[in-house]
This record gives sequence, C-alpha cells and structure tokens, in this order.
Amino acid sequence: MEPWMLSATDASDLIRTRELSPVELTESVLGRIDAVEDRVGAFATVTADAARVRARAAEAEIAAGNYRGPLHGLTYGMKDLVNTAGVRTTSSSRTRANYVPEEDGAVVELLDAAGAVMVGKTHTHEYAFGVITPTTRNPWNLEHIPGGSSGGSGAALAAGMCHLAIGTDTGGSIRIPSAVCGVTGLKPTYGRVSRRGVASLSWALDHIGPMARTVADVALMLQHVAGYDRSDPASRDVPVPDYSAALDGGVQGLRIGVPTNYFFDHIDPAVADAVRALAARLGEAGADVVDAQIPMPEAYMPVEYCIFLAEASAYHQQRIREQADEFEPDVRLLLEAGEMVPATDYIRALRVRTLLQQGWRDLFNSGLDAVLAPTLPNVAARVGQDAFDRWGVTEAVIDSYVRTSAPGNLTGLPAMSVPCGFSEGLPIGAQIIGRPYDEATVLRIGSVAESTYAEAGRMPQL
Repeated sequence: MEPWMLSATDASDLIRTRELSPVELTESVLGRIDAVEDRVGAFATVTADAARVRARAAEAEIAAGNYRGPLHGLTYGMKDLVNTAGVRTTSSSRTRANYVPEEDGAVVELLDAAGAVMVGKTHTHEYAFGVITPTTRNPWNLEHIPGGSSGGSGAALAAGMCHLAIGTDTGGSIRIPSAVCGVTGLKPTYGRVSRRGVASLSWALDHIGPMARTVADVALMLQHVAGYDRSDPASRDVPVPDYSAALDGGVQGLRIGVPTNYFFDHIDPAVADAVRALAARLGEAGADVVDAQIPMPEAYMPVEYCIFLAEASAYHQQRIREQADEFEPDVRLLLEAGEMVPATDYIRALRVRTLLQQGWRDLFNSGLDAVLAPTLPNVAARVGQDAFDRWGVTEAVIDSYVRTSAPGNLTGLPAMSVPCGFSEGLPIGAQIIGRPYDEATVLRIGSVAESTYAEAGRMPQL
C-alpha cells in the first residue's frame, strides 16, 4: 500500500514507531497530487516546497527524540478561507487573488504546533457562499460536483491528496462535501473550535472543523484544534475530552432518534434506505433506536437564509461596492439580495433561531443521546445541474443540500457525516447530531457506524 493510501491514524502509528518517515509520507502525497490534481482541481495553491521543508524538520525532530504527538509528520489540506502567513489565501475569489496574510489563523497555528505538514490550500466555493465548488470535481465521478463550500477539502481527501483537512460550515459546508465525496466530516459545536483568521460568511452560523477519511482520523484532528481562544468572541471555555478514547465506547445503552419528519421529506429512496439500514445496524449493536419528531420543520430554511444572507452582505459590504464585477455571478447575486433583507426580518430570524435551539434542547432532554438522519436528500449533482427534479418535486441543488444541513448550524449542535452507502456509483452520507459539546458521543456512534459498513475505507479509482 502506498503511504498516501493510509488512514491518518495508521500513518501516525507508523511514524511514531519510525517505520515510516514524514518525508516518505509527504513525498507520496505530493506524488499523488502530481498524478491526479489536474483532473480533480482540489487545490487553490499547492505548497510543495514548504511541505518538504516541514517534513524534513519533522523527521529530524522525531529522530532526535522530540516527537510532538500523533499529528507529527501527517499531511493536511487547509481550506483557502483560512489565513496562512506568507501563503496566498484567496477564498477562491478574484477579489482576493493576491492576498497574502501576515498571520496564521488559529487552526493553522495549532496544526503547525502539532508538527503537521500542510501540502496546500484547498478550494472553496467563492467565500464559502455556495454548495458547488465549481473549480473542483468529485473523484468518484468527474462529471459530478464535490459539494461545497469545502469541496476542495472533500475532494482532496477522497482522491488521496492529503490525510487530513480543515473545512468550514455555515449551512452544511463540511458535511455536504463529506457526504458526496465519501469521507467523514464533523461540524463541532458552535464555539468549540476557534474561527480566528477565517473569512466569515455568517458570524452567527460559522463553524470550523475537521475532515478525514475515517472517524478515528477526525477524532485525532479535533483533539488538536478544539479549545478556547479568547480572540474569537464565539469561542467557549469548556473542557476538551479525549476524543480518541471515546471511540471504543460502543453504542450499548445509547438512545438514538431517527426523525419521522423533515429529514426524510423529498428524498432519494436509495439515500433513505441506506440511512435506515444504518439505524438498524446500530440497533443490532446495542443502541435503542427510536422515532423522533423534529421541532418547527417549517422554520429552518427561511431562518437560515435570512441570517446568512444579511450577515454575509454586511461582511462584504465594502467589497461588493468596490469590486462587484470581480465576484462570480451567483455569489454577487446572493450578496446583493442580502442587502434587501429588512432589519426587522433579521431580528425575527434570530429570535426564531432561539426557539429552534430550545426545541432541540427539549428533544434531547426527552432522553435522546443523538439523532441519526440523512446528511443530504440526494447524492452529488452533475456539473452544471441547477436542480433535482425527481419524485414530483423540483428543488434547487443549494436548497436540497442546505435543507438537511441547516438544523446543525441554526442550533449550533455538533453534527458529523459518515459514509453509509452508494447510489449510482456515488457516495451517500448519514448525519449524526449530538448534544452541545458532546462530540465524543457523536464520534462514538460514528465509529460503530463505520465498523458496521462493509465498504468503509473504499476509495475512488482515478
């Protein structure tokens, strides 16, 4: 097996025991990038020279007995929305084509301190304002999208061009590409991971989190990026547990709710069947799987759109006035639409969001430990496809994908997508939503879900 094919956890073990060097691992990944990147288009910038320097430094440190921990020498891709000192951070936009930050974002600092090796900046839908990532293709079928906005991260992982990646999530942008690219991605609880140094889409809804090819890899990365940061106003000073240790807990005695409404509305039958099959396997593994009624289903989409349209337009107000023609047409349209959201509607949306959060608190207080639902109603759309037209319903691709992702952003609850099946040769994702700051239980359930899935670890042929 080539080193680029290893899981991050397996590669970490081999580096720790000195059976694999960081230089060998990095060269294998850079070779994989050379082989497939021209077809996938996952990276805005490949930092090959800097990666080699960091890999050599990691190798020397480990040889000298200065092992920093399980991320030491592992490769990662950083979403191009996150500042990297001395490296272009374009947000995949012509408006920032030449922007080179002087300081790193918080997650970059943490990963660098852990000794990880950045191999490049992964593409995003422009300023994270979309679910397509038009620069990038899905490694499972290059005629299909990788999702968005963290599509570059999802595609890079699926194609073996890094072992770990960072994504951001405002309306599903970690979970959407994870689902359609067949990888695992966790949107942590709001405030769990610092957003310092990240271009904002919506202050009220933005999250940042880990993406990888396995649940154990996600746990490994979350361990190093979670924690309090006083420079991020949304950050919360709450304990960070041992996420990797939580993976061995099993699901015996956990109560998992499967929605009877909302999440399974207007959904591809193959997706519904795959998620329900996973629920059955979790039941066989010892979980108490029960029906769950999702609160206020009519509110998610209007509240999500109202908040992020208004906040995104506020964030980009000066840029849209000075550089409007440099935005892609779809993003420019949304930014201009956001300026027409009345302040009264925005305030009402924030108030309704509070009611939604209370509704989910009541749901978990009824005895649930987690909710299991489809990550998305459909698999990856074709490149250029505007809408899904199936089962008597026409729905825009962005609406379809955001519809089942938005509850996690509006409530701020931890939500993870794990692979659970295929339809028409394209991956299907299941979403595990947990209690506030209880990523450990989400990961624990995800680990069992992965262990019961016969095709876990399968990679596309490119």
